[in-house]
Amino acid sequence: MLKGLLSFTGRYRILHQTWFAFFLTFVCWFNFAPFATTIGKQLHLAPEQIKTLGICNLALTIPARIIIGMLLDRFGPRRTYSMLLMFAVVPCMATALSQNFNQLVISRLLMGIVGAGFVVGIRMVSEWFPPKDIGIAQGVYGGWGNFGAFGAEFTLPLIAVAASFMTGGASNWRLAIALTGIIAAIYGVIYFNTVQDTPAGKTYKRPNKNGSLEVTSVKSFWAMIISNFGLIFALGLLAWRLEQKNIHFLTLSQMYLVWVALAGLFAYQSYQAYKVNQELLTGRKIYAPSERYQFGQVALLEFTYITNFGSELAAVSMLPAFFEKTFGLEHVIAGMIASIYPFMNLISRPSGGLISDKFGSRKWTITIISVGIGVSYLMTHFINKSWPLPLAIAVTILAAYFAQAGCGATYGIVPLIKKEATGQIAGNVGAYGNFGGVVYLTIYSLTNPSTLFATMGIAALICAFMCAFFLKEPKGSFAGAYEGESPETPTQKSVILAEE
Repeated sequence: MLKGLLSFTGRYRILHQTWFAFFLTFVCWFNFAPFATTIGKQLHLAPEQIKTLGICNLALTIPARIIIGMLLDRFGPRRTYSMLLMFAVVPCMATALSQNFNQLVISRLLMGIVGAGFVVGIRMVSEWFPPKDIGIAQGVYGGWGNFGAFGAEFTLPLIAVAASFMTGGASNWRLAIALTGIIAAIYGVIYFNTVQDTPAGKTYKRPNKNGSLEVTSVKSFWAMIISNFGLIFALGLLAWRLEQKNIHFLTLSQMYLVWVALAGLFAYQSYQAYKVNQELLTGRKIYAPSERYQFGQVALLEFTYITNFGSELAAVSMLPAFFEKTFGLEHVIAGMIASIYPFMNLISRPSGGLISDKFGSRKWTITIISVGIGVSYLMTHFINKSWPLPLAIAVTILAAYFAQAGCGATYGIVPLIKKEATGQIAGNVGAYGNFGGVVYLTIYSLTNPSTLFATMGIAALICAFMCAFFLKEPKGSFAGAYEGESPETPTQKSVILAEE
C-alpha cells in the first residue's frame, strides 16, 4: 500500500486524482480565513460579523452533504465530483466581488456547498480499495485533501501580497480568492475526463431506493429521524445568530420565516424517510441478518466526527485571528503559523487510518484517539499572551494531530457499515462534522477562544466514553473484500494495478 502511493497507476492514480480534487475544494472552502481581518478592515465589518461569516461558511455544507451523498450513490463519484468542482467558481467569484457584509454572507453560504465534496471521494476510494486497506486509503484521501486548508492559509496571503502592485500596495485578496475557483473549475473538467467510478469488470452498486437512507430496523428509523433533526437544529441556530442585533442580516420576522421553512424541510425529509422505509415500518419487510446494520452505530460515528472534524473546522477558521490578536502578530505571519494546524493533515489523518488498519480494532483506535483530542484541547484552553510562542505552537500541533487522526479513524469505519449506501452514510457523518463546526463557532462568537477549546476538549472526552461502551467493531473490518463481494484474484489485482 505504502509503496503503491509512490506510483501513479491503477487504483493509486484514482486515489491521487481524487485527493487532489478534495484538496482544491478545501482551498476554495477556506480561502476567506487568511484574509478575515484584512477584509474586515476594508469593508468596515464588526468583529461579530467576521465570526458569523465563519459560521456561514459551514452552514449549507450540512444539507449539501446529505444531498450530495444521495446524488453520489445514484450517479457515481466521477460526475458528482466534476460538477461540484466546476460549481466552485461561482461562490469564489462572488466572494472576490463582494462589497459589503450581506454580499459576503450569501457568497459564503454558497461556498458551504463546495465543502460537501469530501463525501464524494469516500465512495470513490471505497470502490477501489478493499476493507483491509480502507483506513490508510481513506486517511490519505482525507488528510492530503484537508491539506488544502493549509494551502489556503499559507499560499493565498503570499499570492495576495505578490499581486498587491495591482491594488496600490494593498493586499490583493480578491484576486487570490478568485483564482481558487478558476483553478477548481478547470480541474473539474480534467477529473471528468480522466477517472472512472469502478475498476474494470466491477459493478457500481446503487441503493434500492432513493430519497432517504434505507434502514433495517424500526429502532434505527427513529434514530435516523432524531439525527436529521440535529442537522436542522444547526441551521436554525445559524438563523438565530444572523438575527442578533450586532449582526444585522435577518430581522426577527425573517428569522421566524426561516425557522418555519426549516420545519417544513424536516417534515419533508421525515416523509421521504417514511416512504423509503414504509415496508419495514408496516411490518411487510424483514431484513435478513446479513443485510442488517444499526443506525445507532452511524450516530456514534456522527458524534466522533463532531469532536474531530467539527473541532478542526472551528480551529482552522479562528486560529489565524487567534494568533494575530493573542501574540500581536501581522496577519500574514499569524496566518502562516495557524496554517501549521491544517498542514498536519499531511501525516496525521493518514496515520489515524493506518493505525486503524494495523491496531487490530477500529473501535479502540477511535476511542483512544478521542481521549487524545480531549486532553490536547484542554491544554490549548490555557494558551495566553504570556506563553512562549513556540510552546503555543507545539500544543496546537498536538491538538491538530489527534483531531485529524480521529478523522482518519472515523472514516476507516464508515465504508464498512453498508457498502451500497456509503455515500448517504458518509454524507450523514460528514454533515455532523459541519454541525460541530457550526455549534463550536457559534460558541466562539458568543464567548472567547479559551471557552471554545475547553468545550471541544470536554466533548471529545464524552465521545471517548460513548465509543468505549457502545461502539461495535464492524463486520469484516480487516477482510480482503466487502461483504457480498469476492476477493480479488491475483489476475484481477494485476489488471486493476495496471489499468490506465
